[in-house]
Amino acid sequence: MTDLQVSLAGKVALVTGGARDIGAATVRSLAANGAAVVINYHSSASQATALAAEIVAAGGRALAVQADVADERQVAAMVDATRAAFGDRIDILVNNAGGLVARKSMEQMDTAFWRQVLDLNLTSVFTVTKAVLPLMGEGGTIVNLASLAARDGGGGGALAYSAAKGAVMTLTRGLSKELAPRRIRVNCVSPGMINTTFHDTFTKPEIRQAVAGRTSVGREGSSQDVANAVLFLASSASAYVNGESLEINGGLYFV
Repeated sequence: MTDLQVSLAGKVALVTGGARDIGAATVRSLAANGAAVVINYHSSASQATALAAEIVAAGGRALAVQADVADERQVAAMVDATRAAFGDRIDILVNNAGGLVARKSMEQMDTAFWRQVLDLNLTSVFTVTKAVLPLMGEGGTIVNLASLAARDGGGGGALAYSAAKGAVMTLTRGLSKELAPRRIRVNCVSPGMINTTFHDTFTKPEIRQAVAGRTSVGREGSSQDVANAVLFLASSASAYVNGESLEINGGLYFV
């Protein structure tokens, strides 16, 4: 449960990659503040359906929808499912889906791997946003997930991921200008070392401990730390914030 309390009553939110970690924490925060939430997932079906059931049992509205968010046809079907469940509107879009895939240096990468990482982290943002925009009216908000890697180039073997997240940050700025006449705000959050499956899979424990020790707060971040920031940017509490990247790294890196 988030400490930030805002009213999202009557709002419809779509969260890509919403079944676990940062995505799941974001879904819970949006739902707890009144939004109907569509939980997109790719392979985490059991987590997504359980999360949707949890929200419904608590009196909220939620729907789990499978889609590869880099595939236009699957994204179109996801948007159709959202419309069927909650009407012809999407007020909040959180482009959270992404991942490292594997740690590979430039010499180890081939073009197929490069495209896979960019599709997952960057093309997905384009594809979903383009599909959602016809249903988003004045006051709509888009929150993209960038990364500290976009600022510092990432750790070893994260070149493709870092490049994609840097592009997400730039896309956020450009789109905030493009959509300003429609009064749709676009921002992003840039998490640092967060205690998630991502780092369980790709980062050695000793490296995580060392990085956490370099933060001014002395710990890794939690998924809820990021979700709180997403909730702020998705709500009217941030009405005068647009085209920004909110850094969530415990003081590890200053912009």
